[in-house]
Amino acid sequence: MTSVTMEWESRLGRRLRVRDLYILSTVVKSGGMGKAARQLAMTQPAVSAAIANLEHILGVRLLDRSPRGIEPTIYAQAMLKRSTAVFDELRQSVRDIRFLADSTTGELTIGYPESIATTILPTIIERFSEKFPRVVLNVDIVPAGSFNFPGLRDRTYDVVLARVPMPLSDEIRADDLNVEVLFDDPLAVVAGVHSRWAHRRKIDLGELVDEPWIMYPRNTWAYARVAEAFKSRGLEVPKAGLVTFSMDLRARFVASGHFITVAAKTLMRVGSHGSMLKILPVDFPSRPWLVAILTLKNRTLSPVVERFIECACEVTKSMPDGTGDHVARRRKPKVS
Repeated sequence: MTSVTMEWESRLGRRLRVRDLYILSTVVKSGGMGKAARQLAMTQPAVSAAIANLEHILGVRLLDRSPRGIEPTIYAQAMLKRSTAVFDELRQSVRDIRFLADSTTGELTIGYPESIATTILPTIIERFSEKFPRVVLNVDIVPAGSFNFPGLRDRTYDVVLARVPMPLSDEIRADDLNVEVLFDDPLAVVAGVHSRWAHRRKIDLGELVDEPWIMYPRNTWAYARVAEAFKSRGLEVPKAGLVTFSMDLRARFVASGHFITVAAKTLMRVGSHGSMLKILPVDFPSRPWLVAILTLKNRTLSPVVERFIECACEVTKSMPDGTGDHVARRRKPKVS
């Protein structure tokens, strides 16, 4: 038995309490012993005793006082960084036990961008809820255009359903993420069904340069693809009449017939806006834009999460022909 193992068993394993770690976390988040005591429904001396017990076991000071209140030391920061995973695994284990005892119950937290909410996500949720009606789904919008996924890495979300560009960015190719590709959902040039362009059989990209466009913000992957398409033809990038991430705004103004934009193809076929919009017959070179499920590699997936991923794959396979890429729609390859 190594000295490290002996120290853990004799000094830490038998004395370190998860309760004390949780108290430390609450004190740091609230910024004071008194506030933490009220949140925990404990007395302030009991909170202080728990912190003192941790400091005695670890042999280091965990908290400093400052004009702003109580601040964690570097030792407390290191302890709490690891404790996040401990608390999460404990919560997950309780969920797993409940699901194993009754596979119709559970809880799942999903992050998603707005563009997913208007296309594939509602169908997945409907299918999953039919199979597991007692599983509580918590869904939350993630910032559009961001590939950092902080809510996934800090374990706020169990899964994130998102669009990821190819080639994958450094944030997505990071060692701590799994990327489960569902299908390719490339961009297309879109106008309203009553637009003067809607009945044309063929349109040259150059004819659209001076049209009023709704564009994505400049620092986004979608904007870069539009700029790339026009520049590859030696054309100027169209001037934006409106700049927004919102697909609802995009669809509303494009449907009026005054604007042109680019949108993912699934919006036309499975989205709620499809009846108002039409893909224009334009030769628009576009790189793959994958719809994928992201999870943490170092986080054991609960049975509920596994069922949700399986359901998402089933929905993807049943999508109408011509929606997305048939090859990329298979569950493999798995990008990591």
